[in-house]
Amino acid sequence: MRDEELERKFQKQGYVEIPLLSAQETADLKQKFFDLLPHSGGNILASETGVEGGEITYDFTFIDKNIAYKESVFEVITEYFKPHVKKWLADYRPIIANYIRKKSEGGEVPLHQNWAFVNERKCTSVSIWCPLVDSFEENGTLQVVPGSHKRFGEIRGPMIPWELDAIKHEIIGNHLTPLNVKAGNAIVLDDSIVHYSAVNKTNGLRLAIQLILMPEEMPSIHYHMNGAKSMTKVEVLEVDTDFYMQFNPWKQPDGARRIDSFEYKPALMTEEIFMKRLAGKRFDESSSTPFFEKIKGLFTV
Repeated sequence: MRDEELERKFQKQGYVEIPLLSAQETADLKQKFFDLLPHSGGNILASETGVEGGEITYDFTFIDKNIAYKESVFEVITEYFKPHVKKWLADYRPIIANYIRKKSEGGEVPLHQNWAFVNERKCTSVSIWCPLVDSFEENGTLQVVPGSHKRFGEIRGPMIPWELDAIKHEIIGNHLTPLNVKAGNAIVLDDSIVHYSAVNKTNGLRLAIQLILMPEEMPSIHYHMNGAKSMTKVEVLEVDTDFYMQFNPWKQPDGARRIDSFEYKPALMTEEIFMKRLAGKRFDESSSTPFFEKIKGLFTV
């Protein structure tokens, strides 16, 4: 964050709220969603992911089948957000842009952390989450575990086991803080923060934007695990914005350059351990040998 006080707050709790869009920009971006929607190819279906079980309950541009539609959404969102990003963030560039649509009685986004897009011991990628309608608990607002950033799941990707998987219900029931946000305001969150959003229980459409950004000077990475070959081997891929435009997150990536690979098998965590880790040091400030220094050549690009 360019503002020092916001930066201190961000480092402490893993997110901050900022005023972002004007009323006119908010209305324009809402209209752009409906203008572009006829070009949507529809979301990738669970049956098409190559992964057994697990219904996709959320509606993100990122998982649309039409690449041209995703590119149009990316162009629109980044153009509107560009001056605001420059005002609030120090030298960040966009890599993924989403409209997030929650219809009535739908749209739950399971408890998760966003994927790791960078070496998080060296820098931080962020998501700007900006509702285009007032967002509150009843219509499925964003909920976070304050201070959970950079304390869990250092290696994160779509097919990689998550150490918090066994206690998702406990975290949802006991540790979340809902963020009630006015249309046009935004939450800037560390992509490693633990977060969730529930079903929209109102009759109206809950529409929001997510823009994922990373430091301009840093390389972007993607952690991939091919479960058909190994449930412990992680590949580190060097990627760019086009990779995410073309990518089906549940299938074997095509064409990305492999930087390295390593063995990784996280232990499932109990709620007691979760609470201790939540109060402990972040993995980017640990005095122990950094995980990445144990892996030869991991970020030699």
